[in-house]
Amino acid sequence: KVTAGRIIPALATTTAMVCGLVDIEFCKLVLGLQSQGSDKFLNSNINLAAGSGNFTTFAPDPPVPISTGLESPQPKSFTSWDKIEISCKANELSVEQLAQYVSRTFGVSVDRIFLHGDTEDKAIFNEMDKSKLDWAIDFAEDGKVIVSDGVFTQWPQVRMAVQMLGRLPPTSGQRAIFKSQVEKVKVALDQTKESFMKKFTGKVSDAYHQVYRPLEEGEKQDYFDSVFEARDYVTFGIDCHTQSKEDITLPPIKYIFPHTKK
Repeated sequence: KVTAGRIIPALATTTAMVCGLVDIEFCKLVLGLQSQGSDKFLNSNINLAAGSGNFTTFAPDPPVPISTGLESPQPKSFTSWDKIEISCKANELSVEQLAQYVSRTFGVSVDRIFLHGDTEDKAIFNEMDKSKLDWAIDFAEDGKVIVSDGVFTQWPQVRMAVQMLGRLPPTSGQRAIFKSQVEKVKVALDQTKESFMKKFTGKVSDAYHQVYRPLEEGEKQDYFDSVFEARDYVTFGIDCHTQSKEDITLPPIKYIFPHTKK
């Protein structure tokens, strides 16, 4: 009570009026009036302290355009109300097909596909992960190891083992130790490739469920499951660029999929 003051009168007056006005605008959305333009929707201003007559309504400001960075005939701008809607109620797309669709439709290279609004470093598709498919670890006949440069960025500890295998003679007993270290990294790389391809060629909804479902059992996991079962769409954000490496901003994607329980 000390913090909120006279909360009951506040709830019964201002809060109740604001909630009622907001609900009226929501009813307009349910009726589909958004297709008739923004003039059907109103902002409201209430000042109870100035008397009951101080209540005004006015048309909202037009949405602020957001530049895409694309050139005509591609859309040059959009607003926060816009979405790219992809409906796959018959046959769901794979993550690979979704990335190809965005790339082909807007003439861009897709870097990441992630849950719109999510701030964690998660994604159902990441071009950096795809690049690992080109990484390789091979053992030459002379005993040396051929390793792609990218492997060292992911597993820097293997660099010394590779160098030692290139220096030690074939008869050295220490070779087995360093070879074992390289083989473990090779297994890890193969598992990384397999995991990526399973997600990349699988359904978009499966990838979303795999990446974003909380690992810990409890309230968060139960909430995720209840929303996933009740909703047949997911909204994704896209990081992408042009051939000249210029960053492009696209509206979020509303991906509609055939709903099945997990």
